[in-house]
Amino acid sequence: MTGISGSLVGCSEADSGTTRVTAAADGQLAGLAQTAADTGSLGVIVRVDRGRGKPVEIARQTAWTKADHRLAVNDRFRMASNTKTVVAALILQLVAEHKVDLAHPVEKWLPGLVEGGQDITVKMLLNHTSGLGDYLLTPEFLPTLTGQERRTWRPEELLAITPPQDPPAAPGEKYSYSNANYAALGLILEKATGKGLARLIEQRITGPLGMNDSFLAANADFGSGKKHATGYEPDSERLRRILAPTVELPEGTGFAGPGRPHDNVDTTDIDPSWAWAAGGMVSTARDWQRFQTALMSGRLLPEAQMEQMRTMVTAPEERGAYGLGLMKVDTPCGTVWGHTGGQPGYSSEVYTDGSGRRSVAVLTITNFGVKEAKAAAANKALVDTAVCTMLGKPLPATPTG
Repeated sequence: MTGISGSLVGCSEADSGTTRVTAAADGQLAGLAQTAADTGSLGVIVRVDRGRGKPVEIARQTAWTKADHRLAVNDRFRMASNTKTVVAALILQLVAEHKVDLAHPVEKWLPGLVEGGQDITVKMLLNHTSGLGDYLLTPEFLPTLTGQERRTWRPEELLAITPPQDPPAAPGEKYSYSNANYAALGLILEKATGKGLARLIEQRITGPLGMNDSFLAANADFGSGKKHATGYEPDSERLRRILAPTVELPEGTGFAGPGRPHDNVDTTDIDPSWAWAAGGMVSTARDWQRFQTALMSGRLLPEAQMEQMRTMVTAPEERGAYGLGLMKVDTPCGTVWGHTGGQPGYSSEVYTDGSGRRSVAVLTITNFGVKEAKAAAANKALVDTAVCTMLGKPLPATPTG
């Protein structure tokens, strides 16, 4: 078959057409990644595994960030609340081993540590229906979140400053996302096994799956000699403008770190150890897709526990529903499963299809910065297109103007 490039020799006409369509889709995805970076995301890593063939791997960043670090697809990244899926998987492994019961009251495991713990079950912690509020924006904790105060918080201390939901809700009444739920679950895991959480994750998840670039962070270190993404957030004045419609910050609140162009701050060195079971994992796009694929394809949990994990409660803020450490998200090209994460300088979305055969990761080097309207729209267009590319569906129309 002369006149055809070597990569297509032996391919049928239909195969050639599919290759051209796939190449066009990948090109559009790369273009959207650069647009997102230049519109406020600052830098993005996109990795799409269609379940066959070579994964699509894209790293794009806006020009001025290159002086700090050249973003690469295999850079280590703070996965933030994606950690919750790992913690949920560990709890459900113990359920399968009859060491923990989802109906157990929290008081059984953590006597006196959780307000109302006699009425809150392990399942309510997992699906955020406990009635607990969140400690993140409390006056005591906010300086740690922004890096203005360097303090090592123990999970017991975080539970002690956790407020009730506002307005109050009884345990089991409604969904309301709270990091305190997973601080409690981390303590339950340690008490039920007699092992530290970092060791449990290594023994049961990252080790068996060969996730060599993944670990639970104990400080701001990304690992000796390993390349990692640089993270950024808006400076205090810009941050106040972004959050003004929904959150009123105390005067002078801003992230600690070196100033960067266009009203940004380098937040890479803010210590994330407080996040622990609620969001302390460091990983890469490839490693995390490996975990999500193993989980959703049934390699980590028996069928009964996978069914429990996929039992959803309505969660409007998540664009779908929430199970046990797992989000069910509706996109223009279909339903996907996974989680999102956000910490100073880092936000992420990692999903699979229903079978776990295909996966997608979109990692972004800012969290609050991508909440500005134009940045949010560009980032959503990128995520939706990446999901459609993963599912092999026609790409959604790109907004113009």
